[in-house]
Amino acid sequence: MNVLVIGGGGREHALAWKLAQSPKVQMVYVAPGNGGTATDPRLKNVPITDVVQLRQWAQDNKITLTLVGPEVPLAAGVVDEFRAHSMRIFGPTKAAAQLESSKAFSKAFMRRHGIPTAEYATFSDPVAAHAYVDKMGAPTVVKADGLAAGKGVVVAMTVAEAHEAIDFMLVDNTLGVAHNDGGARVVIEEFLEGEEASFIVMVDGKNVLPLATSQDHKRLQDGDQGPNTGGMGAYSPAPVVTPDVHAKAMREIILPTVKGMEADGIPFSGFLYAGLMIDKNGQPKTLEFNCRMGDPETQPIMMRLKTDLVDVLMAATEPGPHGKLDEVELQWDRRTALGVVLAAHGYPMNPRKGDAITGIPKESEDAAVFHAGTTLQDGTVLTSGGRVLCVTALADSVKQAQQRAYQVIDEIQFDGMQFRRDIGYRAVKG
Repeated sequence: MNVLVIGGGGREHALAWKLAQSPKVQMVYVAPGNGGTATDPRLKNVPITDVVQLRQWAQDNKITLTLVGPEVPLAAGVVDEFRAHSMRIFGPTKAAAQLESSKAFSKAFMRRHGIPTAEYATFSDPVAAHAYVDKMGAPTVVKADGLAAGKGVVVAMTVAEAHEAIDFMLVDNTLGVAHNDGGARVVIEEFLEGEEASFIVMVDGKNVLPLATSQDHKRLQDGDQGPNTGGMGAYSPAPVVTPDVHAKAMREIILPTVKGMEADGIPFSGFLYAGLMIDKNGQPKTLEFNCRMGDPETQPIMMRLKTDLVDVLMAATEPGPHGKLDEVELQWDRRTALGVVLAAHGYPMNPRKGDAITGIPKESEDAAVFHAGTTLQDGTVLTSGGRVLCVTALADSVKQAQQRAYQVIDEIQFDGMQFRRDIGYRAVKG
């Protein structure tokens, strides 16, 4: 069969890489893809991003199954378009994707269905937002309501920082966030303490299949310093998600969300990613929902997945009121997978593009380099985005996976390359 992966980042490269391992697959197409998917003989790039054109292309090229990677095509209704033409596609509809595309929708949904999350208020008027911060004090969290590619969240440790974030998001709208109702909006939340984890499941409208646990590193610099980014590295499994935390997350957060979406008349299918904050008592609360796999969590998770991903996705997209994920059992490599992001000069605010990348080693049994912000020009791989590569390794422990990943990084070079040297440090420390 022919399979299509929509997107062009590291997550999509990892998903396409995994799908290409299936004996059932003839070719994996990636739209639009990147420099890494362009150089892999098992994958083929398709330079289309328009939703209708993609659907027409998929029909013309007899695509059996489509998998959506990033949030932007989901918010643009790509799933609705494909389904309207009876095509198998895994991802949420435009209405269901509001769980991610609108922080205000998501918080109101959680409040309505009793799902544990931080207290919050929503503002489009800067004066009211500033007054609220003056009343509540700091630390607090200011979030842009809309898609901001992982950079629309400011954890303000002082009242002054919170005021600055409000101006940045509401007055200037510097992020250029695509808001759902045209105007700029912010959600201001109470600050939650604890340890973050990424809890990602697959949903077919009714049934839920949890993926391996993982933990992302959001800050740019070692020791969780510097600005928030889309993610500088991740590892799987995450020790902070104990069996008890896992059971609570499923019982109190994931299952009520899936049932709540169904009850609200917008059944959810696709990857559902709950960003959890786990407090010192092991109680999880929902920081946010994403309607897709995490990036860079996908890379280590796909390295560990032993089950044929095609079989899982075919079960999830079985025609009918819902799929058959209840009939699927996932097999995982017992080892730890750890991925380190190599970012461009100037990331996250002003990433430089066009630097030549050298020394990317060939894939091995225990290490792979997934491309994100790269492009292929005249046989040379160049940087084309903020997060450029994710070097991912498998080993018997977090420490050994760390060593192997950094060993591979030593071979890779491009001007201005930045990366953290402590990915997985919480698990090693623990």
